[in-house]
Amino acid sequence: MTIAATLKAELHSSEQRLLDELRSLRRGKRTAGGGALPARSLTVGQKIADWVAATMGSWNFIIIQSVLLMVWIVLNVTAFIQRWDPYPFILLNLALSFQAAYAAPFIMMAQNRQQDIDRKEAEHDYQVNIKAELEIELLHQKLDELREREVLYLTNAINELSQLLKRQNPAPGDQNRTDGA
Repeated sequence: MTIAATLKAELHSSEQRLLDELRSLRRGKRTAGGGALPARSLTVGQKIADWVAATMGSWNFIIIQSVLLMVWIVLNVTAFIQRWDPYPFILLNLALSFQAAYAAPFIMMAQNRQQDIDRKEAEHDYQVNIKAELEIELLHQKLDELREREVLYLTNAINELSQLLKRQNPAPGDQNRTDGA
């Protein structure tokens, strides 16, 4: 049995399944020629939610809305044009409440979708980390096996060299015994 087969037999079935799955994904990405995962098509509601969240979360929106609110207040306070919304600005409050009531669900939908995307990316990162850990463990096992073979080889070489030296240069006590006998 080869070294790779021996090491594979030692892996748990779930670890082996995960390794095979991640390797096939990596091969699929290489053959598809891309690094990014295929993007699924968004529904109309998701597109609207993303657009609303992106628009309302921009400085352009904040600046334009602030300018419009200031114009509204100035026109109603100075009575430059007929006052359609006098001082407590009840109509303005109604308009802003209406805007907030409709903007909040759109923004929450966009955040939920982004949270799902982040969760999937975190799961993918976790699987990649497990794969890396398993691959490192396999490398450690291979290195340990190579080290054991090398130590065994060196031990055998030292024994052979020691025997060769003993044959060429016998110990002084051994030489006297052979001469005296």
